[in-house]
Formats: sequence, structure tokens, C-alpha cells
Amino acid sequence: MKIEHIRNFCIIAHVDHGKSTLADRLLELTNTVGARDMQEQLLDSMALERERGVTIKASAVRMRYRTDDGATYTINLIDTPGHVDFTYEVSRALQACEGAILVVDARQGIEAQTLSNVYLALEQDLEIIPVINKIDLPASQPELVAREMQDLLGTPIEDMPQISAKSGAGVTEVLERVISDVPPPTSEPEAPFRALVFDSHYDAYKGVIAYVRVADGDLDGRQLLRLFATDARFEPVEIGVFDPVMRPVASLSAGEVGYIATGLKSVRECRVGDTITFAKAGAETALPGYETVKPMVFAGLYPTHNENYADLRDALEKLQLNDASLVYQPETSQALNFGFRVGFLGLFHMEIIQERLEREYDLDILATAPSVEYHVLRKNGESLEIDSPALLPDENEIAEIQEPWMKIQVYVPQRYIGPVMELAIKKRGIYQTTEYLDATRVILHFDIPLSEIIIDFYDKLKSVTQGYASLDYQFADYRAGDLVKVNVLVNNDPIDALAMICHLDDAYHRGQRLVTRLKQLIPRQLFTVPVQAAVGKRVISRANVRALRKDVLAKCYGGDVTRKKKLLERQKKGKKRMKMIGSVEVPQEAFMALLSLDE
Repeated sequence: MKIEHIRNFCIIAHVDHGKSTLADRLLELTNTVGARDMQEQLLDSMALERERGVTIKASAVRMRYRTDDGATYTINLIDTPGHVDFTYEVSRALQACEGAILVVDARQGIEAQTLSNVYLALEQDLEIIPVINKIDLPASQPELVAREMQDLLGTPIEDMPQISAKSGAGVTEVLERVISDVPPPTSEPEAPFRALVFDSHYDAYKGVIAYVRVADGDLDGRQLLRLFATDARFEPVEIGVFDPVMRPVASLSAGEVGYIATGLKSVRECRVGDTITFAKAGAETALPGYETVKPMVFAGLYPTHNENYADLRDALEKLQLNDASLVYQPETSQALNFGFRVGFLGLFHMEIIQERLEREYDLDILATAPSVEYHVLRKNGESLEIDSPALLPDENEIAEIQEPWMKIQVYVPQRYIGPVMELAIKKRGIYQTTEYLDATRVILHFDIPLSEIIIDFYDKLKSVTQGYASLDYQFADYRAGDLVKVNVLVNNDPIDALAMICHLDDAYHRGQRLVTRLKQLIPRQLFTVPVQAAVGKRVISRANVRALRKDVLAKCYGGDVTRKKKLLERQKKGKKRMKMIGSVEVPQEAFMALLSLDE
């Protein structure tokens, strides 16, 4: 195949704007998939992706299309993840392309990830083809949305295909535009082999399968290869292309998209964004843009029954084979026994992993409240990175605690500016700027601590804007804050899984709310159970779970009052002794109470 007849492109869009449906129509139009094998959201292979309407795992497919002038083109579609948590994977997939179809819903117009993905595509210098989708729906406003897109990109309205991906109307024009507007790959066929890894997954028989875009040179499958970042060396088990199932081929040449079965046993050895080259006489420089993906949100995962600990460990190991961004380590808790501290890219990533553990591995698990990674500077000059409140040193040893801050952009109709401002400032947000998209819609920019947005910020944002707002965020930096650790003591025993790090101004209110909630959730014992919230040695809130009392005076009829006093004193002594040796079991609902303290 001549390199002039190759086109590599991806489809980018906000969640639920029709990206996967358009991919289905393109596969049908090019006869890549037969009518018998066709199903909705074909490239979204996971049940979770179909249910949520979000692409979680990237995929690729090779299509062939014959134009009216008789030329046959090889068109590689690289499907990208559809959530802000997976921005890095999206940026690597965009680097593997020369063009992007930007799909915008004719009812909803430009939203958070629309702009976010546009900026990513512009950074990679891609040819962007804006497409207005869902024009057949009653509430669609294609002319209004086209004007928005013209203001954003400068593309004339008449150059924007208006389509219905569901019915297939206008899809042929989109494919013709890909061939005419997207430039062919530029590469050096004579240069040493280099290929960009834009995704990977683990196969039990072939090891790690790297999804690659060949940048320079050719590969026939018999050479010893190496990866730049990890220096892992391997001889390919198999090379091939996606049709859309994996089909082995004899060679991959410059500009093509395909896969290399490496035989490696862990996805960590073959990370997204890395470069593959020959082990001997290979390229001297890697392709640009590689980063080690760092988890941003941490939570404890515990089996509800202790005997399932080994099953949870095996399930996490298997998930990590396919997801290099998932990190975990064993931890123990006084209340929850043995479990794991797991790091995630974001709250959506955490939700997906938790649901996969429950569905695919039939596990019943308890997740503690999510936390972030703090940088702690001790008075002796030593610095620590902690991701659990239980690991925070004594407050007398701490000189400074730094927390991660995010830059957030809220896309919202103008009439909701007030409620959004109020919500952001309540969450310790710092207002930056306002941009006007048009006469009715604005983008509000804030800096806000990550710890304030990981639990319920998005839900509250949707509530105060009646569902109209959309949110995008990026990591900004670490900043010092007046942060303290709030300990929770039940019957004078600290419960490490209920400890939390929060701002000093919020400590009293959050401690008070948590103690009130725990008083309702902890079952009554035969003795009084004190529930306390404390900052250091200072108790900031306390409540008592009242004792269950047996009516010891029921059998005492008549006689002197001293008989009653004697029976009550004996009961009092028994309760005192029971309190010294008695233990209180904290129910699972108590740990989930941390997630809803701001309600």
C-alpha cells in the first residue's frame, strides 16, 4: 500500500454526542463488518461501555474504501476513550493520527470535553473536520451549533457536514472529507523502525499486545525489539492489523496502524506513549510526549468477608495486567482488617474498577472514602508523600502540608453563573476568569483543591444548574494549606479508616456532622459508647450512643428504697466492667458516611 493512500484519523466528542454510533456507520459503509456480525457500539466491547455510553478502552480498526475515481484507500480509525480521566490516553491516540472528526450534538452544542479535545487536537497539529450530529431529532438546532463551531474553529458553516449517525444520513460525505482533507502520514521509510504505542492489552497466550502506529521504517516480525522507557526487549510473537478483529500480517510499514504481540507478561513493561524500535541498530531518539501516568485519587478496597482477601488480590492483579495506570499495595485497618490501598486516575476510573471487580470477579467489596496524595514537609527537613490520612505524622512534627490543586473549567448557561460561583467558593475555589462562548453560554475558570471535587462536586454542580453544566479539569500544582487530620474515636479507640484530612476551617463542622451520623449508625450496646472527633489531642465534637438497659427493678416490689439502690449500683458496676472489655463493631454504613458529609 502506497503511503499516499493511507489515512489515519480519530473521532473526538463529548460524552454521548454520537462518537461510537458514527464509527458503526463508517464500518458499515466500508463493508468492514458484515451485516450479520454488526451490532450497536461495535468498538465498545465491554458491557460497561455499552451501558454507560462511554468509551473506556481505546480500540483501532482498518477500513478500505474505493473512491469514485477508482483509487483504493486504507483508512485507520483510532477510537479514543471518552472521559476526562483518560486525557493522557486520548493525547497519545491523537499523536497516532493526522486528522480528527469532531462530533458535536446538534441539541447540546459545545460542551466541556468538546473544547478540551479540540485543544488536544490543535496541540498535535491535526486537521479537524467538524461534524454536526443528531440533526434528525426534534430539539436539534444545527444552524445555531454550526455558528458556535464557526466561532470556535473558523471553519465556514457550509464546510461542516450535518449528519445523523443513527440513520446514516450524510456519513458518506464525512468519509469523503477524511480522504480529501486529512493528509497522508509523513515518515521516513529508510529510517530505523520506530512505532508509537498508543494502547495495549494483555492476552493470556500472546502476552502484552501493543497497539502501534508505525512512524518510520518497516517491521517484518523477526527482529529483536526494545522499548525506550522500560528498556524491555522482546521478539514479536505476532504482528497484525485490526479488521476489526486481530488479523496477522507479514509486515507493518511506515504510516500503518496495527498491533505487535510482545510476549511480555505485564502491561507496565509496555506503557502507553512509549516508542518501540530495533534492539540493534535502532533509532536513537524516542517519539515525543511520553509520560508516566500518576494516579490522582486513592481509596482503600476491602473484602466484606475476610476469607475473600486472596480473591480480591488475584482480581486486582488481573485488572492491572490490562490497566497499567492502576496501582495498589496491601494495607491493614483496625476496623476493616486486610485490604488494599488502590490508586486511580480519577473518580470515574475508581467507579469503573470497583464495578468491574464486583461484576467480572463476583466480589463483594467495601471502598473507603477517596483521598488524594499529600506532600508533607517535616520540621527536620524530611519530606513524605502520603495517600492515606492514617499515614500522617504527629502534628508536632509537621512544618507544612501541601495538597494538589486543579484548574477547572465549567461550561454553563449564563443564568447559572451565581449558583456555580457560590458552589465553587464554598469548596475553597479561587475564581480566575470568565469567557463568553456566545450570548447565552460562558466558561468559568477556577482553581480548586482536588480533595474538594473528588466526592460530590460534580453531582452538586449538575443539581445547581439543572443538569446544564459540564466540567473539565487538569492538574495545576501542589500548594501549602492549613490542613489538619481529624481522628474519630469510638469507645476511646481510634478508627483509622474514618480519619480524614481537611482544612482547619472545615474541621469542626465536618467532625460534628460525622459524629452525628455515627451516633445514628452505630448499634446500641449494653454500655454507653462515646463517639468523638478530635484534632490532635483536642476533642472537637462528641456524642454518646445510649446504653441498652435491662429493667433490674422489675422484680423489686415493695420494701425499702435501699434495695432498689443496691440493684442499680450492681448494674452500674457490671456496665463499667463490660465497657473495659467490650468491643464495638462499626457497621459498613459508617464508612460510607464520609462520602456524604456535605449534604
